[in-house]
Amino acid sequence: MLTLAADIEVLARFGRALADPIRCRILLALREAPAHPADLADALEISRTRLSNHLACLRDCGLVVAVPVGRRTRYELADERLGHALDDLRTAVVAVEADKMCTDADAKGCC
Repeated sequence: MLTLAADIEVLARFGRALADPIRCRILLALREAPAHPADLADALEISRTRLSNHLACLRDCGLVVAVPVGRRTRYELADERLGHALDDLRTAVVAVEADKMCTDADAKGCC
């Protein structure tokens, strides 16, 4: 059981980051290799402005870092263990029937 406030905050930040499908796609792309924002925007087929907002969120959550490379900036996962954590989460068995969805997820703030 988690009791340290710091541990709980880390998990909450990770959860906030994963709550958006675009941020999940960014994290999965960066799991494969570091990338420049323009390349990420093209690969994910989203605008650079939208990508920039999501990268800022992921930076604020401490999940990605911006690495200056000359006059450009490259993004990568803040810790290589995050890639392993993403793989574990992606392949974990979720105890939900595949054909059932939480019908009132928005109202309950879940799922």
